[in-house]
Amino acid sequence: MQELKKEENTDYVKQEKLLNIQNDNKMAKKNIHPKWYSDSKVYCDGKHIMTVGSTKNQLNVDIWSGNHPFFTGSQRIIDTEGRVERFMRKYNIKDS
Repeated sequence: MQELKKEENTDYVKQEKLLNIQNDNKMAKKNIHPKWYSDSKVYCDGKHIMTVGSTKNQLNVDIWSGNHPFFTGSQRIIDTEGRVERFMRKYNIKDS
């Protein structure tokens, strides 16, 4: 299989230049994007947690990885074993 180099293929170069000129006119609309704050502060329970990029200057969150039980290791694992037996015993259902 023969590979064509972009520089040697003049038709390709002409086509790329034409597309670039056309795309300059079709780029994203100007002045429609929200202002970007690269140093937005994130607060959880009134405490400054971190700084991130956002379209809002200040973010208030309820849960983040520093207080979520899954990430802190304090998550309780619910015992699912024996649930059916507990249900059967609660409603006096006998195994058939």
